[in-house]
Amino acid sequence: MSTNEKVSTGSAQAPDGTAPDATAAGMPATDVLDDDFLEEEFTPGEADGGMFGAVPAKKAQHFWPSAKRLMGLLKPERAGITAVLAMVTVAVVLNVIAPRILGQAMDVIFAGVVGKQLPAGATKEQFIEGLRSQGQDNFADMLTKMDVVPGAGIDFQKLAFLISVVLVMYFVANIFLWLQGYVLNVLVMRVVRKLRDDTEKKLNELPLNYFDTRQRGDVLSRVTNDVDNIQQALQQAFAQLVNSALTVLGIVIMMFIVSWQLALIALIALPLSGVAAGIIGARSQKLFAAQWKNTGELNGQIEESFSGHDLVRVFGRDADMLARFDERNEELYRAGFGAQFVSGMIMPVMQFVSYLSYVGIAVVGGLRVASGSMSLGDATAFIQYSREFTQPLGQMAGMANMLQSGVASAERVFEFLDADEQDAETATEHLPTKTDGHVEFKHVTFSYSPDKPLIEDLSFTAEPGHTVAIVGPTGAGKTTLVNLVMRFYELNAGSITLDAVDITRLSRSELRAKVGMVLQDAWLFGGTIYENIRYGKLDATEDQIMAAAKATFVDRFVRALPDGYNTVIDEEGNNVSAGEKQLITIARAFVANPSLLILDEATSSVDTRTEVLVQKAMAALRTERTSFVIAHRLSTIRDADTILVMEAGRIVEQGRHAQLLALQGAYYRLYMSQFAGEDADAASAETAEDATAVRS
Repeated sequence: MSTNEKVSTGSAQAPDGTAPDATAAGMPATDVLDDDFLEEEFTPGEADGGMFGAVPAKKAQHFWPSAKRLMGLLKPERAGITAVLAMVTVAVVLNVIAPRILGQAMDVIFAGVVGKQLPAGATKEQFIEGLRSQGQDNFADMLTKMDVVPGAGIDFQKLAFLISVVLVMYFVANIFLWLQGYVLNVLVMRVVRKLRDDTEKKLNELPLNYFDTRQRGDVLSRVTNDVDNIQQALQQAFAQLVNSALTVLGIVIMMFIVSWQLALIALIALPLSGVAAGIIGARSQKLFAAQWKNTGELNGQIEESFSGHDLVRVFGRDADMLARFDERNEELYRAGFGAQFVSGMIMPVMQFVSYLSYVGIAVVGGLRVASGSMSLGDATAFIQYSREFTQPLGQMAGMANMLQSGVASAERVFEFLDADEQDAETATEHLPTKTDGHVEFKHVTFSYSPDKPLIEDLSFTAEPGHTVAIVGPTGAGKTTLVNLVMRFYELNAGSITLDAVDITRLSRSELRAKVGMVLQDAWLFGGTIYENIRYGKLDATEDQIMAAAKATFVDRFVRALPDGYNTVIDEEGNNVSAGEKQLITIARAFVANPSLLILDEATSSVDTRTEVLVQKAMAALRTERTSFVIAHRLSTIRDADTILVMEAGRIVEQGRHAQLLALQGAYYRLYMSQFAGEDADAASAETAEDATAVRS
């Protein structure tokens, strides 16, 4: 979002058409949310913060659509994903075949030990016949599955070969796993970088009312914490899930090759584990969604407390803010604990199921070896397969924890990315380099909500070089009026022209390049004073910056600072006074040399002495350019060329100071209300003088 678009809306009415909300006044909103963290979720486009409370959605996005869309982020990296899958497949195949070869090595050892105990000179078949004749059928059956040479010991040459093959297979498999991890990290980082770019671009495309109705902390949480969580899920959960899924598939195939009977016993664990994971996973998904929602809310609460720290102390609201923090922290604790506890049940449940399967395999496998139905090496290999079979299942269950959390974050980010953007640009005309600044409102109608009108059929003209002051009670629509000039909002009807060009036919960037703003809240960047002034025009020369500083009285106090213009403004701008900050913002607008100038309560937060300097600086800034001045302090706009008095979105009076006093209407009442008590007589005398001047 451009710098101008980040401004607060001052006294603008809230989107519901009533009094201005906290966000519209440049302060973070405070949302009031239901404590039911298990059921309440949000749909795209609905407000999840704001002074007026959150609106609970009837139904959140489902897991699978969000997961599918999350995986869709990897589409541009098809080649890399294919390479990752290929490397994982090779690694899994090698890891799956290795236990079978290791079982053959076990057969070599066992056959050598048994063969060494048998006298040489007879064949294996002769010994088997002898054993059967002696009634030792079990031993005879076992020998039939063994490659025994009577009198011969262990074939160490064959054993060394088999062990070498196994070691090479494991080494190569791990090399491929390392490579796939490296490639996956590279492509995931590219995907996440693209996602961050999309969120930043989205921030610039969202209309001002999006931020008026949401907590800043929650928006920040979506574009930072949630994106980080997605990155972690893609980097770890994706690779582990693919590896584990292929491992399970490969082991199942090998188990059926070794013994289909034992394989059936092992597969009993699959439906039991699936049912357990499905039930627990569905529950944990809601909890993870609540966890990240509450994380955003807590961030908003912290940001609000930090930004308004001084105000909290002044009004003695420390205990109240701490209580609200504790409440939200408790909600996050409950959601986070519930999510981790429920998802943490998956692994123990699946381990218990796997142990049941392991016991069955060990018993049946032992009986089959004793009966000669399978070799000891095959039994050993199968037991290893059964252990490795449950391990990836457990890993998949564990990764479900991270995946559920990642998808919950993805839902929040996708909601942000799916939010309605400001109207598309329809630029068909351009302004000259130097514009006159003739602004005309023609039958302008605007409202935040269709059922609650705000500005209706408003028409007036601001002549080039004139100062137009806008006054009225809070919520009258004063700041909304200038926001319409800046195209922060689009009109419902009518038009606004700048030098006879409809502003909707100009690009927003070109229009705003002609406008300078000085706001009630003097906002400075973390940087030097020189850099803050130059922000108004990045290509400004040093002479232009110095001229702006001198014209706006910034040079007067900067020269007294130890580092002069190289003085670094801290994060909160606390090393300069409020008046000095305001003068810097005026200098920033001065160096931009705008055709239109908007001053929104620029002197309301400074002392009387500093106000004199600010007024002089603003007078220099207003020279030869059209200015809109929003003011509550009516003494500051006595010399305005035109004063617009607004009530409920309508201009009820229009004229110069003396003319409006003589009418004794809305402006008169506003003016007199500022001179109550001991100043009332002076105000009445001044009114009489002004009325006499008007009549004469």
